[in-house]
Amino acid sequence: MSSIAFDLPEEIVAVRDAVTAFVKREVLPRHERHAALLDSPLRRYGHDGRYADEVYALIREVRMASSEAGFFNMCVPTAIGGGGLGHLAYFVAWQAVYHTCGARNFLAPYTIGHWAFAASAVLEHVSEEVRTRILPDLLSGRRSMCFGLSEPGAGSDASMIRTRAVADGDGWLLSGRKLWTSNSPHADYCIVFAVTDAQAAAAHRGGISAFLIPTDAPGFKLESVVRLFGHAGGDEGALVLDNIRVERAQLVGELHQGFGTALLGVSLGRVYNAARAVGLGRFAIELALTYVQQREAFGHPIAEYQGITFPLAESAMQLHGAHLMGLNAATLLDRGQRAIKELSMAKCYAVEVSLEAVNRAMQAHGGMGLTNEVGLAEIWQTLRIINIADGTNEILKRTILQRMLKGDVEL
Repeated sequence: MSSIAFDLPEEIVAVRDAVTAFVKREVLPRHERHAALLDSPLRRYGHDGRYADEVYALIREVRMASSEAGFFNMCVPTAIGGGGLGHLAYFVAWQAVYHTCGARNFLAPYTIGHWAFAASAVLEHVSEEVRTRILPDLLSGRRSMCFGLSEPGAGSDASMIRTRAVADGDGWLLSGRKLWTSNSPHADYCIVFAVTDAQAAAAHRGGISAFLIPTDAPGFKLESVVRLFGHAGGDEGALVLDNIRVERAQLVGELHQGFGTALLGVSLGRVYNAARAVGLGRFAIELALTYVQQREAFGHPIAEYQGITFPLAESAMQLHGAHLMGLNAATLLDRGQRAIKELSMAKCYAVEVSLEAVNRAMQAHGGMGLTNEVGLAEIWQTLRIINIADGTNEILKRTILQRMLKGDVEL
């Protein structure tokens, strides 16, 4: 029985259920068969911090199997070969994936084409050359990309980017640095955002352009893999871009208007992260509810102790609210509304309450909640990251307040 009073469109329910079935049929068994490789940090990563070749081969397998099954590109615009489903389908499907799999089964998110790693609305306005030569491999899952926006001095305030593309004949010479670029250790292409009109960029009137660059281009270098939480490796990269030759066919969208492309990507990221947070939070609370009914202390199941269970009930209330907020924001976006305030609320609230839900689930498990076997620590780390990714909670609250001060006070 659903706790949501209104019915989701039948086609979205069908997609959600089909994606969940695909994950259970194709992804989770791969984790079981390759547990010795995937569950061991020492085997998962190579000496340079990147995924081991065997691990990345499994990631590519999942992408390609999902593409063949019709899920990988289901929310990609039809104009570039996708299924054309909207934000609501994107939210619902991602939420289902993470609710089903948690964080340990890290192959599961490759079931759906992530906006920064694969084809998405971000690439809707690329040149004919890119459509012909590059898009087919991205759509098939054979190759992947990354999104080079953040820099050492430009994180939440993306307008501070210092990477420059200087006109040179019919193209540009591009130089700069990028940081926190997810998937860059393995990506075949990178969308790089660079200043092309310094005066306009300084005045916040455009002046930033986006370019799709092969990661094996002369001058493109993965300087290091960024490791988090003491891990042996990671999927974030620090990039050095040294005088890379960029041709006009590599321009994504309009010249000097790349910031709109960046904002589109970040908005998709907020839908994704809101869904991811709700799914992971639900996974954690359900795990805790099972545990507290089985574990006994002082002659009683610990589910009978309100000090243990009331916090779980509070998180359940909060996650229900976060779920509804995400569905609402995605629906508004599909109706053509900008929903700046609502999407900011949905992402900010979801990641905050989900992090607390995992914290409470860990506490309910006692010492077991800290173990690798249960997997809650990995969920906590993931949620701690997405409290920062695609707009920190502080930036999102600032956005919400700015919208309300301008008269957008509907709640």
